[in-house]
Amino acid sequence: MKQFISDFNKLVKLRLTLTVVFSASISFLIGASQQGDIIWINWLILTIGGFLITGSANGFNEIIERDLDKLMKRTEDRPLPAGRMTTGQALVLSLFMGIFGTLLLVRLNFLAGLLSVFAIILYAFVYTPLKQKSPIAVFVGAFPGALPPLIGYYAAFKSAGFGFEYAAVSEAAIVITPWVLFLIQFFWQFPHFWAIAWVADEDYKRAGFRLLPTTKKDTISAWMIFISAVLMVPVGVLPMYYGFAGWVFTVVSLLGGLLFAYYGFKHVQERTDVTAKKVMFTSFIYLPLTQLVLLFDFIPLK
Repeated sequence: MKQFISDFNKLVKLRLTLTVVFSASISFLIGASQQGDIIWINWLILTIGGFLITGSANGFNEIIERDLDKLMKRTEDRPLPAGRMTTGQALVLSLFMGIFGTLLLVRLNFLAGLLSVFAIILYAFVYTPLKQKSPIAVFVGAFPGALPPLIGYYAAFKSAGFGFEYAAVSEAAIVITPWVLFLIQFFWQFPHFWAIAWVADEDYKRAGFRLLPTTKKDTISAWMIFISAVLMVPVGVLPMYYGFAGWVFTVVSLLGGLLFAYYGFKHVQERTDVTAKKVMFTSFIYLPLTQLVLLFDFIPLK
């Protein structure tokens, strides 16, 4: 049983899944604050549904990459390449999680459920095979990677088909707030994943993954990491610009963006794994911290 739990955690990429669920659950609470009614049972349903959806996408990803995972040190101990779980077992688990997770989210909000299905398809069946073909995979993968805030935010609202039952909710609250949250997470993924790709380049090459901008650890790839890090500065101001965040969030976001930019610039200068790791670790802290601060510094739109 202990081994199965360990293998299940590796199949669903537990740490990644929990990060995604955190992003969606915080966005749910922001959406609930907007419409003035936090229904905690719905938050729990979203958390469970979000976990199952993300676990499903990661499971399909590992099924597709099972032979490639054997080639990389960082993935060779996953249950499929290590032979501790069959493809059929992983497929049943992934299908169950995908179907049950979607049903849970559709129960909360139809649009949230629809977006979750789109996220699974785009991540597992478009982004995953693209990783071996072109660096554009990072751009494509950034779309499903940025959907959790949208899914979480919309799940806080009752839906009537594609619409929303809350007549008192402004159009800006339904469009601007969630899409700004989407944009922040979308742009965050470039310095995050390119820094990881730089650090793990040797391992990725064994599997034929082409994730750095030029597919090489060269000056252009370093500059792209720096530029994507700098972009986090203006992106972080968007919530205040559109009126749904205060100064506390904006200061924290700006400091985080400037730290991103500083380490990105150091990476351009030195182009080492050490400097890439600093960008990577900044990304680990930036997203959950800014999302948590936004929850407490959120200003509902009218």
